[in-house]
Amino acid sequence: MSKVAILGTGSWGTALAIHWAESGHDVLLWGRRPEYVEKLRESRRNDNYLPGVDFPPNLALTSELADLGDYEIVVVVVPSHGFRDALRHYLSTASKKPKIIVSATKGIENNNLARMSEVTFEEAVAADADVRFAVLSGPSFAAELATATPTLAVIAAHDNEMAAELRETLSSNTFRLYSTSDVVGVELCGTSKNVIAIAAGVVAGLGLGANTQAALLTRGLHEITRLGIACGGQPRTMSGLAGMGDLVLTCTGGLSRNRHLGMELAAGKTLEEISGSMSMVAEGVRNSLAISRIAQRKGVEMPITERVVQLLYHGKSPRQSIAELMTRDLRSETEI
Repeated sequence: MSKVAILGTGSWGTALAIHWAESGHDVLLWGRRPEYVEKLRESRRNDNYLPGVDFPPNLALTSELADLGDYEIVVVVVPSHGFRDALRHYLSTASKKPKIIVSATKGIENNNLARMSEVTFEEAVAADADVRFAVLSGPSFAAELATATPTLAVIAAHDNEMAAELRETLSSNTFRLYSTSDVVGVELCGTSKNVIAIAAGVVAGLGLGANTQAALLTRGLHEITRLGIACGGQPRTMSGLAGMGDLVLTCTGGLSRNRHLGMELAAGKTLEEISGSMSMVAEGVRNSLAISRIAQRKGVEMPITERVVQLLYHGKSPRQSIAELMTRDLRSETEI
């Protein structure tokens, strides 16, 4: 068993902490607000983000980053726009001993289009820290993992041996991990699928039926694959757990925040109205812009993603967006 620290007390960070503690690991869950961490410590549950699930006795909590000093694996589970700040503060308090940073964040920085692996490299260099990076992703709702529903995911690291070691360390009887060296592909899949899920919510909200949903998922995966390959990812990743698996879950599952946001857009609500009523972050909102910009840089056509950007930020109507997609120039399905 290993010592695992988790940065972030949202639903996914809490679910991972509960699961790994129940699997026998020594787990420390960190939150940035001392008063909230104290509330969690007293209640032994996180009813704001993961109601009804009690903490195991061996799950410890802290709001002091210095307490993470002896932990071998640090899993960062914060929204993408807060990843750099959380990591920077952690590295400023951490010892100079080598450490493994695992990103469980699905997103890209909007200002400079940096993936979390790139953010980690930049911050490690700035802090003169010996850091090895991995990313955890796949079709995984927090509430289901926390209640021991069989879940599969993928762990990616440039070092195949390290990826395999993390796979063996962090897997359990109900959380099965596969390993890969395709960090780029896994990160892009985890980000892009949230954008397609917003479109899937719009389709569901408009009542357009199974034909349209199936077409959207298929063509959405085609977009993700084009972008992933253009950025150096492996095609097999796009058809695996991080790609197709996570896309299907996020586009069809009732617990999907991004799908829910799309359904609300279809109902005529504004982005501001929807965001004000949601307690958790729908990463696809910010990352639709980042994915669109990366696609433009790489010369990759992503028509569904572009329509989501138009919906979110430029006032285009859902039905107009669907009509535009249906009347695009016809072409071969195999075009990349």
